[in-house]
Formats: sequence, structure tokens, C-alpha cells
Amino acid sequence: MFTRTSPSSGATSPEVTGFYDKDTGSIMYVAVDPATKKAALIDVVLDFDPQAARTRTDSAQEVLDFVRAEGLEVEWVLDTHPHADHLMASAWLKEQTGAPNAIGEKVREIAGLWRDIYNLPDAFDPAADFDRLFADGDTFKLGELEVRVMLSPGHTLGSITYVMGDAAFVHDTFMHVDSGTTRADFPGGSSAELYASLMAILDLPGDTRLFVGHDYPPVGERTEPAWEATVAEHKAHNKHLGGGVSEAAYRKIRDERDATLGLPDRMLHALQVNLRGGRLAPAESDGHHYFKIPANKF
Repeated sequence: MFTRTSPSSGATSPEVTGFYDKDTGSIMYVAVDPATKKAALIDVVLDFDPQAARTRTDSAQEVLDFVRAEGLEVEWVLDTHPHADHLMASAWLKEQTGAPNAIGEKVREIAGLWRDIYNLPDAFDPAADFDRLFADGDTFKLGELEVRVMLSPGHTLGSITYVMGDAAFVHDTFMHVDSGTTRADFPGGSSAELYASLMAILDLPGDTRLFVGHDYPPVGERTEPAWEATVAEHKAHNKHLGGGVSEAAYRKIRDERDATLGLPDRMLHALQVNLRGGRLAPAESDGHHYFKIPANKF
């Protein structure tokens, strides 16, 4: 797996290692307080083969192997939103580490949307499947580092950003500077809300390192995945926003682009797992777990 580490710049700055999941274009993160060796695992993938509907923990295990090799203690298992393009490893990581898992509190509203889509009126209880449901402005500790939660809707109505000193985990808002931003057409998404979230992130200090959720190389002459750039770099060079772009101009770009995109191949499998904190539906009488896939709804 392709990995890269961004070093700490001082006492209030985490060390961040990203792990690239080629199958989904996702980046999984280990954020570390260097003073205490406490770590947060962010947006870690549960591997999934859509053709066989089979899950594996290879990628999550590779992240844990890194944690153990570095002598780190996992203090948090964090997700930024219920992902549409991959299954989350939150529940498995919680079992393996004993660390609490968390996501944004508006996952309750996202669950309501998807209960209707799946016709599962009694499914999904985020308060039972996550130890913390963070609200906008909440703070918590990673070792000695303070972490602040920003509500960043648009891609989903409940996406959140984790800000740790000079690092911010901005998930499916920005992409790398040469790719622009992410889509806003999923249920509960909004290009207007996404633009407001992007602007709020760009209000962070210019040297803040933004760590994005996805990359899909090759991009231009770049062949390797990339996921880190500063606020200042995005303001100057982001493909969709660089140099200052109005909301109307941005929304036109975003909405026209989104109209050409198909659904991620894992989406209808992923949401019913991720809204259970990374758990499959309860086993049925034969001992097997089953997915429920709606027909002709998209």
C-alpha cells in the first residue's frame, strides 16, 4: 500500500501518515500526538469485493500493523461521514483496539434518509453503534492535542472536519489542488452547502495542512496519489476555487460535473453497513448476513 508521512512541526502539530487504498481511491489516516504517542485512526477502509459481496480486513490490519510497529496507542477511531464509496472499518477497529469510535451527530438524519431508501424503517441506530456523535464546535483530546469538530455539509448533510493544530482532515470536501473538489449529488448533498463548507475550511490559517479523503491518479503528469496541501495552496491553485471563485460559478461547475457521474460501485452496499458503524446486518436464520439493494431508485 502506498503511504506517506507528514511530520509534526511542533508541540501542537500532529504527525500524520496516510495510507492509499487503490480500490476506492480513499486515503486512511493515522494522526499522532508526538508527545504522548496517542493515535487517532481516521476513515479506515473495510475491504469489499462487490462481485462476491465479501468483506476483508486486510487494509485495516495494515494500518494496525503500522500502529503497533511505531509503538502507538490508539485513543480514537474516527470517521468523517457515512462513506458512499467504501465500507468503514470502525466497528472492527474498535474491537481490536478497545478505543471509542465516533462520527458526526447528523448521522441520525442521514440514517433517516436511508431508512426510506432501503425501506428498513427499524434499521440504523447511530447512538448505539458509535460511542460519540460529535456536534459542530465540539472539542476533545488526542493525547495532549486539542481536536475541534467543524460541521462541513455538502457532500453529505452530516460530514464533519477534524481540526488538530495545523492539520485538518477535510474528507470529501476538497480533493488535491489539481483535482478540485468532491461531488455534492448524493441524498442530502448540496453544492450550496458544500461551497459554504469549503469557504469555512479556507478560513483556517494559511499554513494549515488539509488532508483530503480521495485521490484518483493519474492526474495530468502526476502518477502517484497525493492528499496533502495547505490552505494557502488551495486558495491559490485549487482547480475549482483557486484565485477566488463566486458561489454561482462554483455551483455551476460542480452541478454540471455531478450530472455526468454514476453511483460509486459500492454505494448501495456501503451505506447500510456504515450506518451501523461498519457492521453487517444481523445474521439471518442460516447464520449468514445479507445486503438489501433497492432496485430502480437511482
